[in-house]
Amino acid sequence: MSLLVILGIAVGLAMDAFAVSLGASASGRAAGPRAAFRLAFHFGLFQFAMPVVGWHLGVTVEPWIAPVDHWVALALLSFVGGRMIVSGIRGGEQGCAGDPSRGWTLVALSVATSIDALAVGLSLAMLGVRIWYPSAVIGVVTGTLSFAGVLLGSRLGLRFGQRMEAAGGALLVVIGLRILFQHLAA
Repeated sequence: MSLLVILGIAVGLAMDAFAVSLGASASGRAAGPRAAFRLAFHFGLFQFAMPVVGWHLGVTVEPWIAPVDHWVALALLSFVGGRMIVSGIRGGEQGCAGDPSRGWTLVALSVATSIDALAVGLSLAMLGVRIWYPSAVIGVVTGTLSFAGVLLGSRLGLRFGQRMEAAGGALLVVIGLRILFQHLAA
């Protein structure tokens, strides 16, 4: 598999993490270099690990994972996104009161944005591709784009304030729906 193909896969997989990083930062709840590092590191790590897990699972458990992966992603993204929407509309601490770059929210976002990478790992196993190099590229690209998303999102948040939190939450729900519809249409 060529580097160009691997980069294309990596950028495609990283778009969800980029969008989540953008929304989290624009909301004002995940600002600064530490939040940028946490989001970039965790999204990159999960995007690296999920193809490896998928590859190791291979075709033996694929029939059990494939029917539910899109529903898990939708549930996680909708839960976190819904909390952000409520907080953005109410204008304060009633909704998603914490920093989405910390704790269980960060884990939920990391899992939700990397479930499609699990499917890529399954596909690579079926193609007989060695997994470590593509996974490393996917992780680095995702981390880099997530970091850039936080930087860009913080600029948008300064301009648009609390409305960006609701918009970021809506974006998470849309990403979850996109994952669901892509899977159901396939």
